[in-house]
Amino acid sequence: MQPALIAGMQPALIAGLVIFGLILFVLLIVFIRGIRVVRHATVVIVEKFGSYDSTLAPGLRYITPVLKRARQTISMKERVADFPPKPVITKDNVTMQIDTIVYWQVCDPKLFAYGAENPLLALENISASTLRNIIGEFELDETLTSRDYVNSKLQIIIDKATDAWGIKVTRVEIKNIILPRDIQDSMEKQMRAERGKREAILNAEGVRQAAILVAEGEKQSAVLRAEAKKIALITEAEGQADAIRRIIEAKPDAAYVTLQGFEALKVLANGSATKIVVPSNIADVAGLLTSMTEVIAPGARAATGAKK
Repeated sequence: MQPALIAGMQPALIAGLVIFGLILFVLLIVFIRGIRVVRHATVVIVEKFGSYDSTLAPGLRYITPVLKRARQTISMKERVADFPPKPVITKDNVTMQIDTIVYWQVCDPKLFAYGAENPLLALENISASTLRNIIGEFELDETLTSRDYVNSKLQIIIDKATDAWGIKVTRVEIKNIILPRDIQDSMEKQMRAERGKREAILNAEGVRQAAILVAEGEKQSAVLRAEAKKIALITEAEGQADAIRRIIEAKPDAAYVTLQGFEALKVLANGSATKIVVPSNIADVAGLLTSMTEVIAPGARAATGAKK
């Protein structure tokens, strides 16, 4: 080839190379833009020409440029929605404010992306309306004591209603119940009255128990005194029987018996009696004592035998 021809082709070649390089650069940029890194616990909604195409799972993914685009990145983590207090009316026409906390997460990314315009606002509204319906079935006292039941029923109803939005409600909690000022005052008065009533009952029960204990103590004391007296009488009787037995075993003669008769008369004389009759035959006293000894002797023997 002639040098002039070669020289004329160089600008065209250079321009072609530049254009080819630019095309490669643009293609590289487009290719790089199609590479997507999807983070853990998230998904990406992909559309093709404006309609749903696919859902990208976590990891390194590729989207065909121009034809497809990433519409929305959705977190699959559980979320907490703390809604402000909402006015509700109980069955007995008490108006109060109740705020709720809803724990929820996305279970279907496609439904979540296309089911509701504002899923969180929709969740708040359905929670408020469901809460009003449930509280309307209870009176005030039942509402305050049935939180667990209300929570579980709220969770079941809201979870079922949000299935169309791709939302799974895992838990619902009533955070606060704000009562009107007059209702709070009435409840405080009632509480103080109940405390006073319980205090009075406890005091009365204490007095009753004390009286019962005193009575039981007196009863036991009387029983013990009676037992002691009984034992003393039995001991005295046994002592007298033992003394008579000893006298019988000693076989006293008539002189001893006569002497004991005189001692008995002496005791009578020292007593409080104002008149004492002395037998004309003082010897008869000895005979009388002897007869008494013979009569008492069998009884004393019987007592001694029983004791043995």
